[in-house]
Amino acid sequence: MLWPMIAIALGFAGIAVLGVLAVRVFVEVRRLARQVGATSERIQRASEDLERAAVPLASSRHLHKRR
Repeated sequence: MLWPMIAIALGFAGIAVLGVLAVRVFVEVRRLARQVGATSERIQRASEDLERAAVPLASSRHLHKRR
């Protein structure tokens, strides 16, 4: 009777450890998702800034080619 109780206790402990690890993974995935979202917003803003900066350059270069 002792061995089945030990097996059940060890099984419960194993499931508890897996649950704790699953929660930690979930928290880290949420943190990573927030960082990816913030980084993609920064990339989008930088892309828009680059596009705004390139428009005057492209139009002035286009005018110089026509001459």
